[in-house]
Amino acid sequence: MTGVSEHLILTSDGPVATLTVDRPAKKNAISYQMWAAIPGIAARVRADDDLRVLIIKGTEDTFSAGADISEFSSLRRDPAGARRYADAIEAATKALTGLAKPTIAAIDGFCIGGGCELALACDLRIAATDARFGVTPSKLGIVFNLPSTKQLVDAVGPAWAKQILFTGDIIDADTALRIGLVNEVHAEPVKRAVELATTMASRSQVTIRGAKDIVARIVDGRYEEDEEVRFMYSASVTSPDYTEGVAAFLEKRTPRF
Repeated sequence: MTGVSEHLILTSDGPVATLTVDRPAKKNAISYQMWAAIPGIAARVRADDDLRVLIIKGTEDTFSAGADISEFSSLRRDPAGARRYADAIEAATKALTGLAKPTIAAIDGFCIGGGCELALACDLRIAATDARFGVTPSKLGIVFNLPSTKQLVDAVGPAWAKQILFTGDIIDADTALRIGLVNEVHAEPVKRAVELATTMASRSQVTIRGAKDIVARIVDGRYEEDEEVRFMYSASVTSPDYTEGVAAFLEKRTPRF
């Protein structure tokens, strides 16, 4: 698979898809049109059964410096425009969080504002040692939207979310790791993301889909097993993955899912 939307490039290598934010002249700032294109890109990844993991990265030494603020005076000049813009961001992040396949943000350099929203919408975040993070609506007079705020709180907890949002300060990779904003700090985040993606792609997709769904339920405060959860349990033990996993264990070999 190879596809191009304006400044968004989707490629694949075996079961691993990579979405590159490719706008280096603007430090990979995300325009309204780029936000609007992300749900369609996520749908392409979802529909391709050969793809099992999605990596999102920037170009050169920057993940994304944020939303394209140069558009704000036109596209967000009134409440209606601001709402349309926020809706596009929310649709993009929901498309990623709702993707049943694992997503990994490989973060070099700056990951600010909208870039941080994009990264927070991913399941895992791997940061370079020189990565820098910030959520800066307090420098613009904007109230950060609720879904992205929840993702920030889920990652770092309410106290750190408040400090990040109240100050708009930029934090380094070590701090991001310590507070839970990123999973790992690595000298080569893209290489590490590919390693993780390759491992995930080799595991049971039945297990991964179920785990992603159940973790999302727990994060949303849904702790009771309902019919959908019980169906996942029963479907897993009648799946080809279960048959292969047990056989591989007994035969002392690597499973082929």
